Amino acid sequence: MAVAIHVPRVNNNDDEVKLVELKVAVGAKVSQGQVVAAVETDKAVVDVEAPVQGFVLAIQGELQATLRVGTVLVWLGETADEAAPVAAPASPAAREGSARRAQPTAKALALLRIHGLEAEAVAASGERLSVEDVERHVAASGGRASASHARLAAPTETVPEVAGALKALRSDERGMLATVVWHRDVAVPGYLEISFDPVPWEEAAAAFQKQHGLLLNPMLPLLAWRLVTLAADKPKLNATIVGNRRHEFGVVNLGFTVQAGEVLYLAVVRDATKLGELGFVHQLIDLQRRGAGHALGPAETSGATIGFSSMARWKVGRHVPVLAPQTSVMVAHTIDATGQGVLGATYDHRVLHGADVVAVLRALINPPARA
Repeated sequence: MAVAIHVPRVNNNDDEVKLVELKVAVGAKVSQGQVVAAVETDKAVVDVEAPVQGFVLAIQGELQATLRVGTVLVWLGETADEAAPVAAPASPAAREGSARRAQPTAKALALLRIHGLEAEAVAASGERLSVEDVERHVAASGGRASASHARLAAPTETVPEVAGALKALRSDERGMLATVVWHRDVAVPGYLEISFDPVPWEEAAAAFQKQHGLLLNPMLPLLAWRLVTLAADKPKLNATIVGNRRHEFGVVNLGFTVQAGEVLYLAVVRDATKLGELGFVHQLIDLQRRGAGHALGPAETSGATIGFSSMARWKVGRHVPVLAPQTSVMVAHTIDATGQGVLGATYDHRVLHGADVVAVLRALINPPARA
């Protein structure tokens, strides 16, 4: 059976990348882990590796071409003469015109938005692009088709009456748009907050920094670690909704916002509980450092199951973060100009209710006692 190598996500905000290098040709034999190509955004170049050993059956991209994240770049087969998969043939009515064939139904359009896909990237099996076509594409790309496609598509914004110019979004801006649309169209967001005294956390962080000889203040990583432990103890926090069931993630992947110039990253510490407190602090500080230099890999900017955001550096009194796709809570931390601390949380009310979130925030107010 043929295996697809997909165009990787270089960071959470880029939906497109440029193919800058091809290291294989059709018919070539590759080994597992061998670099077959390289893709680039404005900020980073990432190697694309073969997930299995095999023969290159087809390459679906040209050098310097802009490719959509998640689409198939290379097909690998067990033998060199194996046929590469092709899209299902369209019906006669669909072949009358590609524009008409590509037009999605309302429900398919809603599902495309959920998965951050464009209609042109999905092969249609009939006159209209259907929900089944989108689900088939998502499954082939290694994702999960959403069961929430029964929602109606949100209305498309109209061009304002006041004259102006339409400007194309940068790739990171398109990624943010996709996140906001998921927050708007899928989750049922709520928000609440409580005040707290930041001094106990500042003292605990100073002691931790001195004990372990850290160069940077670890207060925010320690707060984030506390959130990780709470999510591990209460799986409902580390969950999302799929259809009419709650999907509780098997690991805690902590997403932490990093502002790097005009780009906002959600840096992700994967399987955080396995690192332990000190290991987690080291890794998150490293992610922050490399995020500031636009040097994060695709696995470090995707897959968050829970989120943490701080705007203390800007001394704001409140910020209401947007939920990352398929997460149920994003904790918001800040310290205002008077020194008053505020802990808030945006949460998906389909998964959590207010009492759940208040319990989390109260548990975060003070650092845990140390032996």
